[in-house]
Amino acid sequence: MDRVLFGDNQFFGVNHMSEEKARAQSMRFQDLQAIIDVLDAAYREGIRTFMCTTHDRIHEICDHFRANQEKYPDYRFYPCMPYAHKYANAVTEHGMVDALRRFLPDDGAMGAMLKGGVALASKDIRGIIQLLVDAEMKAFHGLSTPVIFIQNVITDLLLGLGMKEAFRVFADHVRERYHAEPGFITMNTPKLLDVLDELQIENPIVCSNINKIGFRMCGGIELYEKTIATRRFRPVAMSVLASGAIAPREAIEYVCRQPKIESIVFGASSRANIRQTKALIDEMSAGAGAQALPA
Repeated sequence: MDRVLFGDNQFFGVNHMSEEKARAQSMRFQDLQAIIDVLDAAYREGIRTFMCTTHDRIHEICDHFRANQEKYPDYRFYPCMPYAHKYANAVTEHGMVDALRRFLPDDGAMGAMLKGGVALASKDIRGIIQLLVDAEMKAFHGLSTPVIFIQNVITDLLLGLGMKEAFRVFADHVRERYHAEPGFITMNTPKLLDVLDELQIENPIVCSNINKIGFRMCGGIELYEKTIATRRFRPVAMSVLASGAIAPREAIEYVCRQPKIESIVFGASSRANIRQTKALIDEMSAGAGAQALPA
């Protein structure tokens, strides 16, 4: 994975500290070109990976990159699924089975519909998960998706319900059908790692909040620091700025001091902020690497 990943919260009106800022961002990015302009700015700063939810509008973004692949020959998407609000709204409006049918892949749609109906009727978790992943991946056909993440709202729900086998189903399906690495987003890295170890999912990619004030880090900073230092997994740090509560240099310096963090994902709305954050990550990562070298 790249050291720096670009996120999408700013495009879809997500801000964990300020509803007012979230609304303003949502209004600004109603126009697709405004989103593309920011992604182009990130690309010019050397960021080649877009870690994105499967929001309804992601189809428009993917269409742009498919139509301009010669402009972005090395671009990668890391889909994060499912986008829970999309399914919740569809279930409310259409019911469970019809909601699934709205998101089915075009390839073999009738068979997939029947499979979905049987899966729901028999409570076949394997069939449901495979169907949902295939439905979400429709938008990304023809694009590079080397890592596919399951969103924290589902990861942590499955953890709470004790539905451990769902993680194995997700991981196997992503590897076998999409030749991609499975990734897991969570608000409770230590507990998730216990389950993944039990399932023998080795050296997993796990994305979670990692920041110096413990913002949305279940178990606390000390446990996270110990987990990162001692357990075998590939950490991806998000919310490193704690939604703006920590100054950028201070925040990134802390994260880069933690051993083994493979990637850092952040979102920004301007090229100046993208450049500043990318430069800080590069600077602090180089410094951390130098400190780790033997004398």
